Amino acid sequence: MKSPSDALVIGVGQGPDGPVLLDNPLTAKAAEALADSLSVLGITGAADQAHRLPGLSEVGASVLVLAGVGKLPSAKVATNTLPGNPGNKVPAKQTLSEEALRRAAGSAVRQLAGLTNVTLALPTATLADVAAVAEGAVLGAYSFTEHRSSNDGRKDPVKNVAIHTDLPANQALQAVLDRAALIGTAVNATRTLVNQPPSHLYPESFADAAKELSKGLPVKVTVWDEKRLEKEGFGGILGVGKGSTRQPRLVKVEYSPAKAKAKIALVGKGITFDTGGISIKPALGMGDMKSDMAGAAVVLNTVLALAGLSLPVKATAWLCIAENMPSGAAQRPADVLTMFGGKTVEVLNTDAEGRLVMADGLVAASQEFPDAIIDVATLTGAQLIALGDRTAGVMGTDSVTGAIKAAADRAGELVWPMPLPEELRPSLDSQVADIANIGERHGGMMTAAVFLREFVGKAKDGEQIPWAHIDIAGPSFNNGSPYGYNHKQGTGCTVRTLVAYAEDLVAASA
Repeated sequence: MKSPSDALVIGVGQGPDGPVLLDNPLTAKAAEALADSLSVLGITGAADQAHRLPGLSEVGASVLVLAGVGKLPSAKVATNTLPGNPGNKVPAKQTLSEEALRRAAGSAVRQLAGLTNVTLALPTATLADVAAVAEGAVLGAYSFTEHRSSNDGRKDPVKNVAIHTDLPANQALQAVLDRAALIGTAVNATRTLVNQPPSHLYPESFADAAKELSKGLPVKVTVWDEKRLEKEGFGGILGVGKGSTRQPRLVKVEYSPAKAKAKIALVGKGITFDTGGISIKPALGMGDMKSDMAGAAVVLNTVLALAGLSLPVKATAWLCIAENMPSGAAQRPADVLTMFGGKTVEVLNTDAEGRLVMADGLVAASQEFPDAIIDVATLTGAQLIALGDRTAGVMGTDSVTGAIKAAADRAGELVWPMPLPEELRPSLDSQVADIANIGERHGGMMTAAVFLREFVGKAKDGEQIPWAHIDIAGPSFNNGSPYGYNHKQGTGCTVRTLVAYAEDLVAASA
């Protein structure tokens, strides 16, 4: 195989007896020699390892890159014996999870920044494998540099990626590549919104960004400014936003295809910066609160992705956008807000603001009687305590949470269902209003979801609309080192899950 690229990437896995060279386009002789050298070279096959070697003349690339895929399934490490290679180090066909391929491709492309052309020759036995490699490549090639005055020695991301596969180059293959590019673009657009500094992304500019991103797509964008919010009684969004000179917004993004097979509403928390308000946060780490609008960025780009895919699902995103600031005009602890729909809330802590804006969005979404409502929010620090930095919590109606978990598993994202214990509801009782905005501290992620559930409306049959709440406080923002296809800061998590969920609805209706 000749690769007109700067680098050819092949995979190495961690087998029970050491590193295993994965199926690749090298000649048997070259593969055997390379397999025999893995341990000597310090190559283990661990995830995120990308070891560069001089390119072989037979492949044509300047650099040969050995990308780690992590531990191999123990039952699938069977290898071929080649003459002179009794150690069985050159493998037979390997079956890897799609997420392992996605991460390996993303990690390699991310670490090869500075090169122009890269060929990925990871094992791709199916169209789904190719899709995973392509998605990983798009996500790995992301960068956010628009506010830098110069490159300052930074390397540009890889510009062109080719995927080596034995699958036929037909319409089916092109379709999965097109989908992967679209999904990757949606995730990267979400990352860029999350990464924007609060000096540049605030309620009005976020609404403008939604309109800009929607151009050329069959969607309708409606924006409520502060005057319309006041007139129509969106007390939660207004209450949170009134401490800032930059007034709040509600943005509705509708994708309404003909002959839709399902109707879903997505509600996103869009706090463009969260100081905590009068209940102010500690200064340490407050800068990360630019990411408190990640939920709104997720639901926006999910709907735009569904429109780009022409999926027959009516999908509406509700972006509940405000900036939570302390000032003489800010709401106070003990204030009572009248939410959209008339329910009253006693604000005991102004740093529990996300649920206030989300409550307005949930009521508005309910009035359109969707088949299901899913809200996405960086809602609680308790989510990180319960599930860590990389796993989102999902709570709500079993039928929806189960479907989201299944979609997340296929999309390669980490989601875990959590209960909504009934004993948490009394802790939200208020002496002066219908409900208080904080309750039981222990299990705070679930208490917040119990609060949100109070604002999910009833379907036409009188039963509560099926609903799920996804808390992405941890996985939406990476404060650690880059890993897999994830860079530092915004990750764009949950977009892939929600697109997969909508695709599953279509498949179930067939």
